[in-house]
Amino acid sequence: MTAKLWLRISAVISLVFGLGHSLGGLSHWSPMGDNAVLRTMQAVRFDTMGVQRSYFDFFMGFGISLSVSMFVQAAVLWLIADIADREPAKARQVSLVFLLASLGSVAITWHFLFPVPALFSLVLVATLGMAALRAR
Repeated sequence: MTAKLWLRISAVISLVFGLGHSLGGLSHWSPMGDNAVLRTMQAVRFDTMGVQRSYFDFFMGFGISLSVSMFVQAAVLWLIADIADREPAKARQVSLVFLLASLGSVAITWHFLFPVPALFSLVLVATLGMAALRAR
C-alpha cells in the first residue's frame, strides 16, 4: 500500500474519531451519567475576563475545541495525501508530526481518560507510521 493510501486511512480514522468525540459531547456525555460533580460544574459560576463562566463551560469548550482539532487533522491528512506521490519527503514530515502528536494522545488518554480514545490514537499511530515508512 502507498503512503497516499495510508494517509487517507489516517484521515478517515481521524474523522471517525472526531465524529465520535463530537456526538458524545453533544449529549453532555459522562461515563458516570448525570452526577453531583457535573451539576456542581454547571452551578459554580465565576467572572473571567469580563464574562460569567462555569467549570462546565470550560469542560464543554475544551471538548468542542478538541473536536475541531480532530476535524482539522483529518482534513490536513487528506490533503497531504494528495502530495505524497509528488513530494514524499514533505508527506513523511507531516506524517511524523501527527504521529508524535498521536503518541502523546495515547499516553494522555490512557492515563487520564479511558481505553477507547487511546485505542483510536494507537491505530492512528500505526497508520501514520506506515504512511511515513512508505513516503520515501
